[in-house]
Amino acid sequence: MYRYDEFDERFVRERVAQFRNQVERRLDGSLSDDEFKPLRLKNGLYLQLHAYMLRVAVPYGTLNSKQLRQMALIAEKFDKGYAHFTTRQNLQYNWPKLKDVPEILDLLADVEMHCIQTSGNCIRNVTADQFAGVAADEVEDPRPTGELIRQWSSLHPEFSWLPRKFKIAVTGAEHDRAAIKVHDIGLRVLRHGETNEVGYEVIVGGGLGRTPMVGKVIRDFLPKAELLAYLEAVMRVYNSEGRRDNKYKARVKILVHEIGTDEFKARVEHEYAQLNGPTINAPAEEVERIARYFAPPAYETLPAASDALAAARAGNPELDRFVEQNGFAHRQPGYIALTVSLKPVGGVPGDMSDEQMRAFADIAERYSFDELRVTHVQNLVLPHVRQDDVPAVFEALKASGLATANAGLVTDIIACPGLDYCALATARSINIAQDIATTFASEERQRELGPLQIKISGCINACGHHHVGHIGILGLEKSGRENYQITVGGDASEHAALGERVGPGIDGDQVPGAIEALVAVYMSERQGGEEFIETVRRTGLEPFKQGFTAYVARVGEPA
Repeated sequence: MYRYDEFDERFVRERVAQFRNQVERRLDGSLSDDEFKPLRLKNGLYLQLHAYMLRVAVPYGTLNSKQLRQMALIAEKFDKGYAHFTTRQNLQYNWPKLKDVPEILDLLADVEMHCIQTSGNCIRNVTADQFAGVAADEVEDPRPTGELIRQWSSLHPEFSWLPRKFKIAVTGAEHDRAAIKVHDIGLRVLRHGETNEVGYEVIVGGGLGRTPMVGKVIRDFLPKAELLAYLEAVMRVYNSEGRRDNKYKARVKILVHEIGTDEFKARVEHEYAQLNGPTINAPAEEVERIARYFAPPAYETLPAASDALAAARAGNPELDRFVEQNGFAHRQPGYIALTVSLKPVGGVPGDMSDEQMRAFADIAERYSFDELRVTHVQNLVLPHVRQDDVPAVFEALKASGLATANAGLVTDIIACPGLDYCALATARSINIAQDIATTFASEERQRELGPLQIKISGCINACGHHHVGHIGILGLEKSGRENYQITVGGDASEHAALGERVGPGIDGDQVPGAIEALVAVYMSERQGGEEFIETVRRTGLEPFKQGFTAYVARVGEPA
């Protein structure tokens, strides 16, 4: 795990001191709200419906137990005893008081954390595969790349006032668990087919929101050493040519769409050729220094399979289900990675209490080499657990209400905070997620349905990633009522696709029944062991549209 150097420490502390002064001037009236807004946004502070919201950066989703305990302390002392994990692998506090924010930032700095560039028109937190350094299908751990980009992009003098926010994701694996194709820039670490050299596939122009698009490949292979200069070229083209007259058309995806992929690529390559690469790219020794921080932990030499775990699973069906559903094969023999769901049936997706954070920190410290990960689907991961320790880990998780065995299933729902918190939202999301989870609460039924990703957004900005849900739900306002559009066929993986609407919008209380109707179509149409998205790809949307239309006809469209 990366550790701050002297520059990082000074950089973050100076930023906290600057913002403390800015907050004092806002509180005494020296700064108006309009003057203060761009300053607070640069420090991750939003003004929501009922209170301020503070967004904390979790670079490439990696934390240690000390950091999680500190965030628990902040939740207890300055919030309402909980925090919310987001689809950007960040953490949000929904109720801080403005006067307390500088103290919160100081507490974060004490554990090498900050809120810099978690909002505003800048390069946001870089996200990564939650199983980085663990997955067997990985060419290389992508987190050193994420850290390199973090250092390059932090307060970059040329890219601190972009036309719009900018998001980068990176994966080192063949299977995309980081949704790189729906980011402004997506990077996939790969090996050159002929030379075996490590480099990157570069994807640009993805994104969700008002105009969802899947990114386009502009470089099949970029040598690893040339990354920063190439990113600089992409950012320069966007910064100079991206629209600033209309914020709804200001993302790089619009530029790529309007001028075409080939023309955008040509402009990037032209800009890249003009740059002095050696002055921009990181020296090899710096890349190696960063990579050493992400060296594998001191694994024990163990058998590939644990007899103790096998015996415990045979005698405990609940443990067996948890390992089957939430376990992830580890590249190191004798170890396993465990997804820890923050989606208990009836709970708020992504929320975690201060007590749970402390308990989980203890578990990570004792059983996972003091390391944990945040996923972009609002769950956590213990990346390095000895198989022998899984029964003890399970019991500890269960005691804290963290042993829900639903990773990837129909109740593992992404949901933004929606109209319960967000000033931009047009409908609620949390209650819809709770109602759907309650409808499909049966563990047996969840396992029967298999992998099924439901994603819910409370407005067109798509913070809940509804466009790439196998089933997506978008909450809007229609004639003074909350109205929900349902899409089917979205996918955030390497087979990225945008879902399509299956019919008219419906009332919130009709949504669980609509999901039931779509699931019924899947169950009648699927062949063999097909997953939901595989059936959709094979049959097309027509059967699902028919099933949805029949459901709406039965319950009646809203007045």
